[in-house]
Amino acid sequence: MYLPAAFKEDRAEVLYEMIRTHPLGTLITSGAGGLIANLVPFLLDSSGRGTLLAHVARANDQVPALREGAETLVVFQGPQAYVTPSWYPSKAEHGKVVPTWNYVTVQVRGRPRIIEDKAWLRGLVERLTDTHEAGRQLPWKVADAPEDYVTGLLGAIVGIEIPIDAIDGKWKVSQNRPGKDRVGVKAGLAADGHAELAALITPPVDGQPEP
Repeated sequence: MYLPAAFKEDRAEVLYEMIRTHPLGTLITSGAGGLIANLVPFLLDSSGRGTLLAHVARANDQVPALREGAETLVVFQGPQAYVTPSWYPSKAEHGKVVPTWNYVTVQVRGRPRIIEDKAWLRGLVERLTDTHEAGRQLPWKVADAPEDYVTGLLGAIVGIEIPIDAIDGKWKVSQNRPGKDRVGVKAGLAADGHAELAALITPPVDGQPEP
C-alpha cells in the first residue's frame, strides 16, 4: 500500500477498532487458481498480535489457496468520500487545488489456517450472530433455527483463522492541507452526510505549523 508518512496510522487500538466497526473485509488469495477476492465478515481476536476469524463456503474457489497457508491479504474499508476543491478556502486565493478522495483503510497480512471442527464452527457462527444482532429489540439466535438445519449448514462451510503477521492503516483525511482547508473539508463532508469521515478531520491548532 502506498503510505505517505502524513497518512500512516499505526496505533493498534485504532486499527483494531476500525476492523470491529467495519468488519466486512476483502479476502485476497493467490494460488493455482490465480488471484481471487471475496467479501467476508470477520471477527477480530485482539489478544497477542491479533487474529482474524471467519468462515467461507466449502465450495468457495479460495479454499484450496487457504489450505496451502500462503500469505493472504485482507483489506478493510472504512468511511470514504469525494472531496471537492470548492470546500477549500485556498481555491479563492490562488486556484491551485484539485479534487481528491478521503478514506480510511486497514490492510492485514497473515497465513491462514482452515478449521473444520464442527464445535469451533458453531461457536464462530454464534459469535458472529451475537455480535451483529446485539442492540436489536429481539435479537435472532442460532438456536432459533432447527438443529438439523443448522447442522447441515455447518457442514457446508469451513472456518478460517488468520494470525496477523502485519497490519497497516491509512487515514487519508486532509492532513496535508492547510488548517483553513481542513475546516472547509470537515464542514463539507458533514453537510454531504459523511459525519463519520468528517469527525476524523483534525481542526487547526493555534501555533501549529501548516503542512
